[in-house]
Amino acid sequence: MDNLPGKGAPLVEMDLYRTFLAIAETGGFTKAAEAVGRTPSAVSMQIKKLEGLLGVSVFAREGRSVRLTAEGEALLGYARRILMLNDEAVSLFRAPAVEGEVRFGAPSDFGTRFLPNILTRFARSHPAVNVDVHLDGSPPLLQKLKDRQLDLILYTARPDSELARGGEIVYTEPLVWAGLEGGVAYSRDPVPLALSVSGCPWRKAARAALDKAAHPYRIAYQSFHSAGQEAALLADLAIAPFPASVVEPPLQRFGRRHGLPEIGTYHLILKEAGKTGKATDAFANHVIACFGEMMHGQVGDDDEADISKKD
Repeated sequence: MDNLPGKGAPLVEMDLYRTFLAIAETGGFTKAAEAVGRTPSAVSMQIKKLEGLLGVSVFAREGRSVRLTAEGEALLGYARRILMLNDEAVSLFRAPAVEGEVRFGAPSDFGTRFLPNILTRFARSHPAVNVDVHLDGSPPLLQKLKDRQLDLILYTARPDSELARGGEIVYTEPLVWAGLEGGVAYSRDPVPLALSVSGCPWRKAARAALDKAAHPYRIAYQSFHSAGQEAALLADLAIAPFPASVVEPPLQRFGRRHGLPEIGTYHLILKEAGKTGKATDAFANHVIACFGEMMHGQVGDDDEADISKKD
C-alpha cells in the first residue's frame, strides 16, 4: 500500500480546482463567484485554502482584477485535466448509456497528433460507442459529410474563408514557415516551397502571404501528407507552412528576420451532418472539450521571439 497514489500529498478538493478555473477564466473574484454560485468572500477563502495546500500563490491581485502567477499558469493545465477526468469517471457510471456508431472524419495529418488522446478518453466514458475513423483531406471530408457518408468531421480552414463559418471552431493556431535548422533554403530566389496538394487551406494561406508581399517563390515539392513535405525540409530543399506547435528540432521557424511574411492562423472546425443521434452528439461534445483544454496550452504566435531562441 506504500505505492498508493496520493498517499504522500495533500488531496485538493474538486471545488477548489473549479473555483480556481472560474477566476482564471473571468479575471476576477466577483464574476467567478457568480459562475460557481458562491459569495466573493467564500471564493476568496477557497483560494486561500488552495494556496495553503500548495504552498504557493496562484493569483497576483492588481486592484479589482487578478492575474495568474507563474505557479498559477502551471496549475491551470492540471486543474483542467483533473476536472475533465473526474467528469469522465462520473459519467461512465451515472450518465445514461450511449450506444451506436460514429462515422468520424479528420485531416490525415491530425490523425497522429490529436486522435489517440481523444479516442482513448472517449472510450473510457463511452465504451459502448464505436468510432469509425476516416482520414482524408479537408475538401474530400466536406464532400463526404454532404453526401452523408460521415456523421461528423474536423477540417481546416482559413479565418477569412467561407468555410470558416460552416461549423464550430474548436482550435486555432498560427501557421509558420518551417525549414531545416541552420538551413539556407529560405534564402533562395525564388524560395522553394514544399506544399500539400491543391485545395489545402495551408497551401492557399502560404501562397497568399507570399503574393501579398511580392516575394518570389516556386512550388518545388508536393505531398498529400506532411511527412512528404518534411522530407524536403530535412534535406534543406524547401520550406513549408506548418502549424507552430509541430516545428521542433531539427526543424526551426523562419519569419520576418529571414525576409518571409507572416502567414496567419488557421482554424480547425467541427461540423456535424444534421441530427445523427446521441452517439455523435456525445463524441462531438467530447472533441470540443478536448480541444478546449489544448487551446489553453498552445504555442504562441510570436515568431520573432521563437527565432531568437533558435538562432
